[in-house]
Amino acid sequence: MDWFTASEYWMSRLVFQRALAVLYLVAFLTAALQFRALMGERGMLPVPRFVERMPFKRAPSLFQLHYSDRFFAGCAWTGCAVSAALVAGLDSLLPLWGGMVLWLVPWVLYLSIVNVGQTWYGFGWESLLLEVGFLAVFLGNDEVAPPVLVLFLLRWILFRVEFGAGLIKMRGDECWRKLTCLDHHHETQPMPGPLSWFFHHLPRPLHRVEVAANHVTQLVVPFLLFTPQPVATAAASLMILTQLWLVLSGNFSWLNWITIVLAVPAVELPADPPSVPGTPLWYEVLVLAVAALLAGLSYHPVRNMLSRRQVMNRSFDPLHLVNTYGAFGSVSRVRYEVVVEGTADGVPREDSDWREYEFKGKPGDPRHWPRQFAPYHLRLDWMMWFAALSPAYAGSWFGALVERLLENDRDTLRLLRRSPFPPDAPPRYVRARLFRYRYTTWRELRETGACWERTYVREYLPPTRLAEVAQRS
Repeated sequence: MDWFTASEYWMSRLVFQRALAVLYLVAFLTAALQFRALMGERGMLPVPRFVERMPFKRAPSLFQLHYSDRFFAGCAWTGCAVSAALVAGLDSLLPLWGGMVLWLVPWVLYLSIVNVGQTWYGFGWESLLLEVGFLAVFLGNDEVAPPVLVLFLLRWILFRVEFGAGLIKMRGDECWRKLTCLDHHHETQPMPGPLSWFFHHLPRPLHRVEVAANHVTQLVVPFLLFTPQPVATAAASLMILTQLWLVLSGNFSWLNWITIVLAVPAVELPADPPSVPGTPLWYEVLVLAVAALLAGLSYHPVRNMLSRRQVMNRSFDPLHLVNTYGAFGSVSRVRYEVVVEGTADGVPREDSDWREYEFKGKPGDPRHWPRQFAPYHLRLDWMMWFAALSPAYAGSWFGALVERLLENDRDTLRLLRRSPFPPDAPPRYVRARLFRYRYTTWRELRETGACWERTYVREYLPPTRLAEVAQRS
């Protein structure tokens, strides 16, 4: 079948595969280093407790069959090793079927993690990595040219990511229609980056230009992905530039990076493809069957995009094969942060020696400048942003977090930047208070050296000791 492959996208496929393998590596490394405190056997949301009430067919996972922290760690580090092998190009040294199996391994492992990850893995970029990773299995290696259908389906994902995000904005917060959302977003986003303060202080007319350009990139440009070259390359390149701008403005895990990676197969990179034998019939049949399956599963995401009640980041099948995406349909005007403190005093009073726990990524000490973490994902820090929006977002895990802090739990403390208590002397009481944060002005920054100014709002959690937490749970 001459129509089946597109040899001119040989280099695009190579770049896409190696970059996707890097993102897989980051995702598995994030899981390996954080899972014990979040969802291990003694985690805040333990996997064993979850699988007891969740049927396999609703959340297929290796951990439905067996779970232990050691087994989870083995799966996560195996994912790291396989991802590193894919970065190095091991799939190109194997026969076609062997390369496909190698790409299938990280997909199965990460699906297993996401499907038991609960709140910690409830983000759109988890499903996006799985959807893209599944298609990567059928993209082929050096034995075949890239299949046209798989390249098309990758563009179809990119279209849904961008167009879905554009629609949710236009249907959601009116500030997107008024072009004013970026007056607030750089300050109130979940996890600011080292340049977010400067982005916030850009002239307001430039913020209007940013929003307008975003609407064009998300609502108009995606249709150009399905046009002939070089227009498709220009459209994908514009999306890449837009995503790089977002990379500079904040920490959004690997969402921006995987969108950039998704755009690569639409770019026609110059290269002389090697001569390859004919495409095996079994491979052609398999790709056609997968394309038909994914086309059928696209019904619900398309229906969701066209609906006035469009929802963001929804999976319509337990394997996360075809999903719907979107981000920031509404933008907060004010930033709140939950500040967690502990004291060693036997009787907690307002004038007690309250010491603040410092998180790695979320704002805390006003003098601590935000750091760059993306594409690495600090899951607890992100959920603390949601906790500040409403205690309901933290109802399932915040009490467990407090309990672990009262115990000086080693795995939990590893998620933090610094604990104010030595390992052998845990606090007697922990409390949480809600503060309003705002960026300082240029003058305040010069005078105080602080990038944030914070104001006490109210008590979030009263002083609590270990026995009280255990009694509530």
